[in-house]
Amino acid sequence: MKTRQLGTSGLEVSELGFGCMGLSHGYANQPDRNEAIRVLRDAVEQGITFFDTAEVYGPYTNEDIVGEALEPFKGKVVIATKFGFKNGSNAELDSRPETIRKVVDASLRRLRIDTIDLLYQHRVDPTVPIEDVAGTVKDLIASGKVKHFGLSEAGGVNIRKAHAEQPVTVLQSEYSLWWREPEEKVFPVLEELGIGFVPFSPLGRGFLTGKMNADTRFEKEDGRSYFPRFQKENMEANQAFVDVLNRVATAKGASTAQVALAWILAQKPWIVPIPGTTKSERVKENIGAVALELSPTELSTITEGADSIEARGGRYPENLDKVIDRKA
Repeated sequence: MKTRQLGTSGLEVSELGFGCMGLSHGYANQPDRNEAIRVLRDAVEQGITFFDTAEVYGPYTNEDIVGEALEPFKGKVVIATKFGFKNGSNAELDSRPETIRKVVDASLRRLRIDTIDLLYQHRVDPTVPIEDVAGTVKDLIASGKVKHFGLSEAGGVNIRKAHAEQPVTVLQSEYSLWWREPEEKVFPVLEELGIGFVPFSPLGRGFLTGKMNADTRFEKEDGRSYFPRFQKENMEANQAFVDVLNRVATAKGASTAQVALAWILAQKPWIVPIPGTTKSERVKENIGAVALELSPTELSTITEGADSIEARGGRYPENLDKVIDRKA
């Protein structure tokens, strides 16, 4: 597995990371604890060194699973986690300094580590100045509890404000072939400030794998059951994105998932996507994207094909969309 530097911070991780959320949160058919641990350890054995979790995934369960699974690999892996919600629920934002400190202490215990490699603010809290948030993390870094500071779904204004107080190592936001907003609004800021980018949902919450269609139905425990983009009529229209990927995938003898990830990796050298899965065979498939070289013509085919399609349906329902920071 190749590695990448996330911006200019010196944080080096595997070229592909692992988004752990789906092991205990957000989707149906979650594996039992032992299977989740096995999948995570298999990922390490296959070369992945970068793992993403959060206290609200579960809540709390995900960090606990990640902590047990990765304990044998201390010093060999990079673990990212997040603060920013009240009482472990994503129903209410809370980035008060006292909350951040409590969350960090609890996360350290669950993750079975002495220092959090990368600590994100999960969502910008409009009631707490971002400078206070960054200052609190700065103190945690000085105390040895945290190594690097990250933001998630933050806009350019707040990225700049936070970075002036405590250098931001990474921005994590959704990014894939069917959600490319960060290209215009935040990539220039990240490049200017030397900040890395970690796309979550790089496979469009599974849609870009080509393994679902307009007739796919989701269980009520699965968040996609109420996400606008996964309603039948929208999925039918959005199949056009999969068709674009399929044309290149067929010619390359690759899967659409591999092409979707390879396309992201080709955009910037400081991007590290974190696809999630509950199956070791999917980890292996995703890793295949690292070795998949797309020619300039193939990259243009994908990009121009996506440019000609307008994604149908919002990426979040209204209650989740309203907490996204869009201050450019």
